Amino acid sequence: MSVWSRMGWFLAALPITAVVCLAQAPSVVAEDFPTLVKRLQAEKPMFAKRQQDLLAARYDLADRPAKGTAMSRGKPVQDGVRVKLPEGMTWEKLAALSPEEVKEKQLWPAGFLPLPHPHHEAGGMIFPKFLIEETKKQTDRDLTRFDLDFDLPDHLLPEFPAPIYLTTRPDLGDVSQGKLVTLSNFNDVFKDILNPKQLEGLRLLVTPFPQQQFNAIEDRRSLKASQGVACFDCHANGHTNASTHTAGDIRPNELRHRVDTPSLRGLNVQRLFGSQRAMKTVEDFTEFEQRAAYFDGIPADAARKGTNVLERGSQVHFMAEFQALLDFPPAPKLNVFGKLDPAKASESEMRGQGIFSGKGQCASCHAPPYYTDNTMHNLKVERFFKEVTINGRTASADGPIKTFPLRGIKDSPPYLHDDRLMTLDDAVEFFNLVLELKLNEQEKKDLVAFMRVL
Repeated sequence: MSVWSRMGWFLAALPITAVVCLAQAPSVVAEDFPTLVKRLQAEKPMFAKRQQDLLAARYDLADRPAKGTAMSRGKPVQDGVRVKLPEGMTWEKLAALSPEEVKEKQLWPAGFLPLPHPHHEAGGMIFPKFLIEETKKQTDRDLTRFDLDFDLPDHLLPEFPAPIYLTTRPDLGDVSQGKLVTLSNFNDVFKDILNPKQLEGLRLLVTPFPQQQFNAIEDRRSLKASQGVACFDCHANGHTNASTHTAGDIRPNELRHRVDTPSLRGLNVQRLFGSQRAMKTVEDFTEFEQRAAYFDGIPADAARKGTNVLERGSQVHFMAEFQALLDFPPAPKLNVFGKLDPAKASESEMRGQGIFSGKGQCASCHAPPYYTDNTMHNLKVERFFKEVTINGRTASADGPIKTFPLRGIKDSPPYLHDDRLMTLDDAVEFFNLVLELKLNEQEKKDLVAFMRVL
């Protein structure tokens, strides 16, 4: 009997599960945890520099606040276009070219390409330092990763902690008491505002559960065994703190999107959820997070690391009910139809509203009063550039993306589904090119002024 015949007989005699395990077994012995930590910590500065060099080449990251406008609690809104143009190019010249000319001459601004994860090949959840520090202070949980840090500067991120507005108690305004709501204080903050079912839903939203990078086994990226991650670690105070991840439902890895953490404000008016917006209810999404997204869509990892499958009829429903109470921030210049009150708005804001509904075509997707159409649109940005891989991320066709609500939009930078646009000014320049609008400089400024009061 030949060697191959004997091997075939041996495999045939094994249970099918054993054959699968042999086929999937790694060819090298896995590193032990101390060795893994040492190697990844040694590599960390190289990847951090790679990402910072990319950001510096693409963007002006200076702290340059806009005059006369701020987020709901007072953090300055950043002003101006931050995406850098190719040498010798202006926005007017670029807008005069056809998509084919931009692509052929390779003039598409690098800042309008997909933004890679801080370490795209590694991926996973990563949190801004201010969230890590406050969470550790309140709950003694450490969301620090030993292999990488968050990449964008604080002044380009949402205010922290964000105010909380409730659809059921608009008379109270911000109910957060200026605190980051966590497991340590949620009951004190909300016990007199929510009913018991809603309060239980909030408790689950601030309770940490095991996740791919934060868990109790040695396949983690925290130095100490971790309780995990809570929903409100990313959606801090039911809003967003710009924490990021890589989309779990795309393969291969180089095509996975860096995931923007969208605000949960106004969730009751939204009808599409998930990175590809394939889920139709917030209950679907809440359950999906635990079953798939927390573990990059790998059920075997979830089983090893401690997935927490939530019960649909009580836990998921309770969580969803609280999320549906989160309201948009006040917009005192808007009337009951979500449009500007001429008696309160400036001339620039009024002109911007006209452009928004007219030449800018923004209202085709972002219709008042909540400035969304609750559907998907394919911008086909790949018309403007040749496929290229940068820092592990392949810039290719993104496909359809969700129409995000624009109510309260000044409170949730950066923008687009992968955080590639640092300011609303960047967003206007991006869509001016993508939609071939030919807006002039004053029209762009007026459009930004309008969006800042939504």
